[in-house]
Order: sequence, then structure tokens, then C-alpha cells
Amino acid sequence: MPTSSTFPPFADPTEIESSIVQVGAPVLRSRAHDVSPEQMQTPSFRAFVERMIETMRKAPGVGLAAPQIGVPWRLIVLEDRPDLLVNLNDLERRERERVPFSVRVFVNPVLTPVGEERTMFFEGCLSVKGFVGMVERAREVEVTGVDERGQVQTWRAAGWPARILQHEADHIDGTLYVDRMKTRSFSTVDQAKERFGGKPIEEIRRALGI
Repeated sequence: MPTSSTFPPFADPTEIESSIVQVGAPVLRSRAHDVSPEQMQTPSFRAFVERMIETMRKAPGVGLAAPQIGVPWRLIVLEDRPDLLVNLNDLERRERERVPFSVRVFVNPVLTPVGEERTMFFEGCLSVKGFVGMVERAREVEVTGVDERGQVQTWRAAGWPARILQHEADHIDGTLYVDRMKTRSFSTVDQAKERFGGKPIEEIRRALGI
């Protein structure tokens, strides 16, 4: 069992194969370990963060947690680029409050919901390939932690950025979106797109009875 001041049980995290592990892997179902200040100062840690960002972009995805590539650390990376929004219509962008943001890195993040408002949309996951389900989450959150250089940071986010944060924060606690989803909504990606693509969220919820 690793401690907060030692690496998890492998020699060098940069040697980990950066393919994304899939549901069923034990690392996705355990609480990840805190990253110590000493670890953050090592070249191998900085290289690992870059590997995570590269893996997220290659997937492509808008967020990735270290356990998704087999490393039980409390570390997440996020980015939503303009090119990832091109297939959404104006209604979908507006309802989801989806806006681009540059890459963010949070080490040992602590997430706090802001207000009582909640929203529900389809989510997918790079570790549950090919499927989506509707998940209700806080519309707005505040996250605190440190960046890859060990600098303290706080981010208050609403809409889709807040949803990404909550999804990735779940990963480092061993939780997947399928644990939170409305099971009636579970679908393959292709079927969900064909049936609900471009439609208002309330119409989708009525059709699913949720």
C-alpha cells in the first residue's frame, strides 16, 4: 500500500502504457492516493501530467483522471477545445452551458457544490467506451487544489465545465457515471445520437420518462 510520500507500486509512472483502462479494472473502483509535495517536484511527475494531457487529447476527451490510465493518484486534467463543440447546435450549447476552456490540471482536488440548482444531461466516459447515460449533477461547483507546479488554485465553474469537474472528481473516489445515471437512459452512443441528437433536454427527459 503506497503512502502519500511514495510512488504507487510501480517504478516510474511515465513508463505506464497510456491506453485508457476500461470498466472492471480495480483501479477504477478504489479511492486514489493523495500526491505529496515531494512527488510534485519530480521530473517524472511533470512528465506524467504531460502524458495524461496527451492521452486525453488523443482519445479525444474533455477530461481524464489518473486512475483511468492505471495510476491511483488524485490527479485530473481537463480541457474543452472549440473543435470539440462543432457537432453541437446552438440549443445544445446553450442548454448545456458548454464553453471552451484551456487545459487545467488539479492535484488533490476538493470539490464543493455551489447553490442548490441541478441539471441532467447525457454523459459518456473514456473508461466505459461506446455508451452514455443521463446523470444529474450540481450546475455550479467550486474546486480547490494545486496545479502541476504545486501552486494553490481555486476555480468556480458552472454548466458543462462544472459537469466535467464532477465526473473526473468521481473517478478519483472510485465512482463511475454509471453509478449515478438514470438507468432508463443507458444507451449506446450511436442510438442516443440517432434518437435524441439536437433535441431539447426536456423533450428527451419526457421521452425517457425521467
